[in-house]
Amino acid sequence: MILKTKSLQYTQTPQAQAGQKQEQSVAFFLRRAFKDHPEILVVNDFKFSFNDETAQIDHLLIYRYGFVLIESKSIKGHVKVNSQGEWSRSYNNHWSGMPSPIKQVELQQALLRELLKHHKSEILGKLLGIKQQGFNGRCWDHLCVVSSDAVIDRETMPSTISNKLVKTEFLVEKLEEIMNLKNKFMRLISVADTRPDFSQAELNSVGEFIIAQHIDSNQAPNQATPQVAKAARAQEPKPQFEVQPQTTKTTQTVKNTAASAAMATLSCKHCGESTNYSPMYGKYGYYITCKQCSKNTPMKQACPQCHSPKTKVSKRKETYTLNCQDCSHENQLV
Repeated sequence: MILKTKSLQYTQTPQAQAGQKQEQSVAFFLRRAFKDHPEILVVNDFKFSFNDETAQIDHLLIYRYGFVLIESKSIKGHVKVNSQGEWSRSYNNHWSGMPSPIKQVELQQALLRELLKHHKSEILGKLLGIKQQGFNGRCWDHLCVVSSDAVIDRETMPSTISNKLVKTEFLVEKLEEIMNLKNKFMRLISVADTRPDFSQAELNSVGEFIIAQHIDSNQAPNQATPQVAKAARAQEPKPQFEVQPQTTKTTQTVKNTAASAAMATLSCKHCGESTNYSPMYGKYGYYITCKQCSKNTPMKQACPQCHSPKTKVSKRKETYTLNCQDCSHENQLV
């Protein structure tokens, strides 16, 4: 199932254009292989921040047993990696060094693991209602995918790197080997396979959380795509407007000042607690869990300025903001 497609960017240099073409090619193979597979979630071009660090993952697969990160590289000519893990490439018969894409994707993977571990209680449930599940025991793999016309010198390449380097045309076969998915019956009788797996609900929850963390360079963080926003607006009731009598300039100024001072606040709808709570994310969006009564309250509420119900909550790092779609008022919640 494709959760996010490749975001096309305006590129000027030949190198950037070639890189984007390679990412599109990889996204095509992933879509053709897994678009109808409910147990494999594909996220292309995923950018996120955590702990004051930002990473961009070219392609991310979330499946029943874990995660596979893919770094795409447009490489023409020969590719060599020496025993120290140092990469070099040839272009027009000229050899030059290049940063290791394997090291690059390893850093992305480490940051993603920290992000998921930090929010594990929001994403995953408790085993038997007692033990909080996490992400450390899951399968974590990463690959570097290069252009199909690249020439790879595998004879002198360390086997640990060679196993993670694959051409685009062989990517799907490599992924199927790594994920090693089985049907439900085979999972039940395969006693040797001890990999902990996500339920379908947990898998969907992980996917929803990942999409909510994406930072779009062309729009506000966590902003819905135009198609999703349009569909959401179509389902919401139309606001009713009444003709208001004309007011003097002084009266109108007072009203505007009062409206601009209106602020949304968070408090538990069950016990009224307004400070002792924890921000959380779940299937239906952002909410707070009260530490007094242990009950949940949605962060989404009517706009404090125009009272429109057409609002949404967005998150950037540790800041939560209420955004009104009618009057564009923004209100920091946490």
